[in-house]
Amino acid sequence: MRTIIFLLATMITINSSAQNKPFYYQIPEAPAIFTPATVAARMVDGLGFRYFWATERLTDKDLSFKPSEDARTSMETLQHIDGLTFILLNAVSKKSTTGSSGFEKLTFEELRTKTLLQIQQASEILKQPGANLEDFDMIFERTNNKQEYPFWNLVNGPIADALWHVGQVVTFRRSSGNPLPKGVNVLEGTKTD
Repeated sequence: MRTIIFLLATMITINSSAQNKPFYYQIPEAPAIFTPATVAARMVDGLGFRYFWATERLTDKDLSFKPSEDARTSMETLQHIDGLTFILLNAVSKKSTTGSSGFEKLTFEELRTKTLLQIQQASEILKQPGANLEDFDMIFERTNNKQEYPFWNLVNGPIADALWHVGQVVTFRRSSGNPLPKGVNVLEGTKTD
């Protein structure tokens, strides 16, 4: 498993910008044309950029922080985000979601890399010429039960939920004394050093 995560991390590093920065350090260049699928891809890239910076340099203290006894910790929230991006990638890959994303035994860095790669892969699929959102149903298959939803539910479900939870991680890290690094501009999708 560690070998797979290392290879995934290598792929993200290889697919970096001209300034040799990791993928989602800055938001990728916008697609040249507006289509429903490229707009969806841009939403996914916005998620990737926000997730990258929300999780950059998190400490053990940050990961174990939770605002109340009934709340999730930051690490549990990141595991939930991973599950949501797993559903997203399955949908755009035209696969059913049949079980867990496999985050249970991953370290924070492995989980972060896995989630970023799922986001990146989903975006790249959506940017493919001829990508049609009507082809990307969200399908859940469990024993003797199959539920199918159109792409619309993927937008207001897992994508919006992942963005919501990334905001929670940002709030949690501020509360644990580790605010976002300076220079992150979510409007422009850039980071100044």
